[in-house]
Amino acid sequence: MGRGSSMIERCFRHALRLLACLLLLPLAALAHGECRRLTATGNPEYPPYLWRDPQNPQQLIGANADLLKYLGKQLGLEIEVVYGGPWSRAQEEVRTGRIDLMAGYFLTTDRQQQMDFIVPPFLHTPSVVWVRQDNAFAYRQWADLKGRKGGTLVNNSHGQQFDDYAKANLTLEAVPGARQAFEKLVHKRSDYLVYEQYPGMALARTLGIADTLQVLQPPISSEGLYLALSHDSPCNQPQLREALAREMKKIAAGELPEQLVLQSLERWQ
Repeated sequence: MGRGSSMIERCFRHALRLLACLLLLPLAALAHGECRRLTATGNPEYPPYLWRDPQNPQQLIGANADLLKYLGKQLGLEIEVVYGGPWSRAQEEVRTGRIDLMAGYFLTTDRQQQMDFIVPPFLHTPSVVWVRQDNAFAYRQWADLKGRKGGTLVNNSHGQQFDDYAKANLTLEAVPGARQAFEKLVHKRSDYLVYEQYPGMALARTLGIADTLQVLQPPISSEGLYLALSHDSPCNQPQLREALAREMKKIAAGELPEQLVLQSLERWQ
C-alpha cells in the first residue's frame, strides 16, 4: 500500500509540473511574439552613422540604421530605428526602456550599469579635437588641452580613459546637440571641441563652416560603436542577447559595416 501510494504521489507531482508548463506556454509564446518587433534610436546628428530622414523625421537613417535592419532580417526581427529626441534625451529613452536598443554606443562603466552591450562592436570611430583655423594650437597629447575651454555634448563619451582624464583635468562645457557645439566653436565661445571625426566632417559641410575649421592630430581615442540593449526593455532576455551577439560576430567579421558607412557618406552628401 505504501509503495502504491508513493507511486501515485510521484505521478501526481509529475502531472502538476506538466500542467504548469502547459499553462506557461501561451505566456512564453506571447512574450516571444511581442518581441519580434524592437525599437532602436541613437544620436540624430551623427552622419554618416545616423541622421533624421528628411522624408520622415520620426525615423533615423544611415549606416547604423541599415546595419540594424540587416541584423533584424537575419534573426527574423523587425527593428525600427526611430527619432528619440536630441542625443541626451535619446539616451534617456533607452535607459528607461521606452526604446529597446541604442544603435551605436561607446562602452563605459557607467553605461554598463544601464544596458547590456552586444559584443563585438560593429564599427570603430575616432574622436578628434576640432579647432578654428585661426586659433589652432600645438597638440600631441591630452595634457595639451589643459587651461583651454573645450566643448562636448551632454552625456557623450569618448572612451572611459579619456572621460576619466577630462573629468579630472579639463574644462569641458556640454551642450545638447552637435550643431550647437560647432556654432559655439565658430563664434569663439570655446577654444576647441571634442567630437567624432566623420560625423563632424559631415555636419561642418552642412553648416558651411568646413573651411574655417581644422582637426588636430592624433585622435584622442578610437572607440567601438556597440549595439546596446536597455536593462529595462521588456524584451531583454538571455535568448535575445545571445542571438544578437551571435549574429553581430558574423557581421563585424565581414565587410558589410564599412560598406554601409561608404554608402551612407554618399547618401548624406
